[in-house]
Formats: sequence, C-alpha cells, structure tokens
Amino acid sequence: MASGGFKVNKQGIRRMMREIQREMDKHPVTAKVESDTSGVSFGGNNIFNGPVIHGDVNGAQLAWGNAVAHQTQSQQQIAPGFEAIAQAVVDALRELPAMGVSEEDLEDAATAGEEVLNEVVQAEPDRGRIRRAVAALKGYFAPIATGAVTAAAAAGSEESARTVIERLSAAL
Repeated sequence: MASGGFKVNKQGIRRMMREIQREMDKHPVTAKVESDTSGVSFGGNNIFNGPVIHGDVNGAQLAWGNAVAHQTQSQQQIAPGFEAIAQAVVDALRELPAMGVSEEDLEDAATAGEEVLNEVVQAEPDRGRIRRAVAALKGYFAPIATGAVTAAAAAGSEESARTVIERLSAAL
C-alpha cells in the first residue's frame, strides 16, 4: 500500500493503456522521411550523430539529448531459498499468453505473479502470501492442463500447463 493510504490499481492502468492504444491504432500517424546522403562515406571511419550500441544492453540506462539526466537503478536480490519459485513464476508468466487465456485472466495472473516476485525480494518473505499467490497463478493453468479450455489454446498447451503447475508446486 502506498504511503498516502491508497493502492495503485495496476490492472486498471494496464486496461486503460490497452484502450488508449486501440484508439491510437485507429488513427495511425505517418511521416515522410528523406535523407541527404551526399558527401556521406560508408567506408572507413563512420561518424554517428546518435547512440550506437553494440552488444548486450541488459540493465542499461540511456539518456540522449538531455541537458541533465538523473538516473538511478536498484537491483533487488531474491531472498536465499526463493530463487526457484521466482524463476518458475517468471517462466509461467512468459508461457501463459500462448495458451489462449483471456486478457482479463492474463492481467489477473500477472498481478498474482507480481505479488510473488515482490515478496521474494523482501528481507523476510511471507511464505503464506507466496503460497496463496502461487495457488492463484496455478488456477489459471489448471483448466488448460485438464483440457477444459481447448478452443483457443495452442497445440501442446495441456502438457505445457501441467509442466508449469508441477514446476510452481515443486519450487514452493
């Protein structure tokens, strides 16, 4: 809960962002871009007037064209003994969209997954809270694993859902 006594409705924000994006998609913006390449050499030494990135940029922060840039980055460590559940939750959330789950269920599953991930970085994670959130997350995979939901599910989703449930259970 935020210090002001209210809780941010992340699901509502995601829904609003999707609706705004749908409206923006109805009216695409196009711009004609022309470049003058006379006098430009593409051999030897190149001069780039913007960022050029080679290689891995995981965790990178970039600022370009700013007069002043203040950036901070915090790396949260997963509490010892909770690494497996954190990885299982991340993998589960990655797989769920391909299994034909509704947008609303995806949002709710993401909320349950976020709850687990927020808890495992605490100094003393609340195991009960993690178990409840994992149980809720497994609930989104159960109908797929049992074959109750097959119309929109991709081929092989039943087996994948069973594997996800097993990994989530084993990681607890």
